[in-house]
Amino acid sequence: MGLSGISPWSLLIILVIVMLLFGTKRLRNMGSDLGGAFKSFRSAMKDEEGNQAEQQAKKVAHDEADGQVIDAQVREKEKDRV
Repeated sequence: MGLSGISPWSLLIILVIVMLLFGTKRLRNMGSDLGGAFKSFRSAMKDEEGNQAEQQAKKVAHDEADGQVIDAQVREKEKDRV
């Protein structure tokens, strides 16, 4: 017994029937189309992760710049009164 009660011979028979119905060329085209779709999906996900990482880095840099404390003395100029 194989997957959930289906024997390897049953899977082989199903594969042969599918190949007879659709033909090997059409199955190859469907496989390459499906592979191309997965490839473009993964590249889009990587691009999105890269954009999120860049945005997070910018946010952290901005937050660090806002959180800096500058120790200084304030000097006031005295204006000459005429």
